[in-house]
Amino acid sequence: MNGSLVVVDDVAKAFAQLVVDAMQSKRSASFSLAFSGGSTARDCYQELSRADSTDIDWATVTAWWGDERCVPLTDPDSNFRLVQEALLARVGRLEAVNPMKSDGEDPAGAYEQLLRASPPIDLIHLGLGPDGHTASLFPGSVALDSPDGRLVVSNHDPFSNNPHQRLTFTFEAIAQCRQIVVTVAGSGKSDALHRVLDGDLSAPATHISGAEVTWLVDNAAMGTRTPR
Repeated sequence: MNGSLVVVDDVAKAFAQLVVDAMQSKRSASFSLAFSGGSTARDCYQELSRADSTDIDWATVTAWWGDERCVPLTDPDSNFRLVQEALLARVGRLEAVNPMKSDGEDPAGAYEQLLRASPPIDLIHLGLGPDGHTASLFPGSVALDSPDGRLVVSNHDPFSNNPHQRLTFTFEAIAQCRQIVVTVAGSGKSDALHRVLDGDLSAPATHISGAEVTWLVDNAAMGTRTPR
């Protein structure tokens, strides 16, 4: 596993506090945060929405998405909608860089251009799927062998365990973020987590790397395993 493993009682609360601390420790007037999807992410963002308004100036925050399903923004499966409902609608207006905003034939390329034109993202939130995927980087998918230098690609799950075509950050884009936080909650993620802990390269999340990587894991996901 790349990074530090932190076992906590409540992943969502630990995530919210980590984000607040990161925002407060940055000395510039802006902060960029890349979101993910899934039930754990929803819990994390709902908890973050409860942060004291004196701790976060949301008007200075720019929202990105590390991956998104190629569906309308109002679709129940949209990560944009998830974040909008769980967080953005609760904390007021902030700048949101929507990955599906482009009307062209290459939304991945358009999103990559926006990413390249911006400073490095301060913090990206990632999850862990039961199959070991993170963002929309699925086992056996073409995005795992994307051309060198690509930051955003179109991808799908070749085993059809996850529906919809996706846009996703590549591992190179993830590595360029200043801080990477992976949240893992529940016994259903235990097998995948142990694969990452053991360095199983067939689990895409094992390839996460960056300057600062933190894995927030609860006891149910950790199981009987002793942290190293």
